[in-house]
Parts: sequence; C-alpha cells; structure tokens
Amino acid sequence: MSAGVMKSGDDGGRRRRRRSRRAQPMSEINVTPFVDVMMVLLIIFMVAAPLSVVGIPVELPETSATALPGDEEEPLTVTITNDGRVMIQETDTTETELVARLQAIAAERSSDKIFLRADGRNDWNRVAEVMGLLNAGGFTDIGLVTDIAPPATGGSDG
Repeated sequence: MSAGVMKSGDDGGRRRRRRSRRAQPMSEINVTPFVDVMMVLLIIFMVAAPLSVVGIPVELPETSATALPGDEEEPLTVTITNDGRVMIQETDTTETELVARLQAIAAERSSDKIFLRADGRNDWNRVAEVMGLLNAGGFTDIGLVTDIAPPATGGSDG
C-alpha cells in the first residue's frame, strides 16, 4: 500500500475544473423555443390555407400569361360556372340583377378592378356578354383568371 501526502485545500485539481466550467459560456443552442414557434406557424398555415381558395369549382383555361399585381382591397370575383350560372364571390345571381348589384358594390369600393373566372367549357359569347355586364356595372379593369400552363410551342399545322 502506498500513501500520498495532500496539502490542505488541495483536492486533486477538481476545484480548478469546476472553476473553468463556470467561466466558459454554454455553447449549446436551445432549439425548443424555435421548434415551438415553427409548430405554431405550421398549424396556422394549415388552417388558413383552405380558407384562401374560392369555393366554386370551375375548370379554368390554361395560359402562359403572368399574374396581375395584388391590391390592398379584397379582390372582387365574378364566376361563370360550366352550366352558365353567374356568381358574385360565392353568391348566385341572375343577369338582370347583376348590373344593379355591381353598381352598388362599385360605389363602396375605391378600385374598379374585378376578376372574371369562367369555366373553360363555356362559350366565348357567354363570357363576352358577362364582361359587357361587368362594364355596365361600373368595373372597367377586368382581369380574366386562368390556370398557369407552359407556353405553347409554335409548331406547323399539317
């Protein structure tokens, strides 16, 4: 058996290690708050995403045109369904009361922009008639809503 001599107050260097640990800053990142915030944002977007889609199903024609810039007001949308019904936002309306309703809406809005969503199976004459009614209702800036498609390649016929 061997015995060693220790000085009083000497604890074999343990104290020095403790002091050096206290002096060093913690270098680990606490990611729990970050994960919490990301989870809350994910839930908000999952709930809000279905609400931003207009609820009338139509098959929009596809085009390679670029999107129009947004406005500060909620966009006013008129939809022509595949069976020819006309709807303002999600409210069904007839052609006879369409102009009167649009004039009342135009009086309350600062913008004369309106979006027309027409099912691709509609006749172009029907779309042109509704565009004339939109113009008579006080909206001169009419945007046609389409789906995005790749640009058509100019090929030869035959």
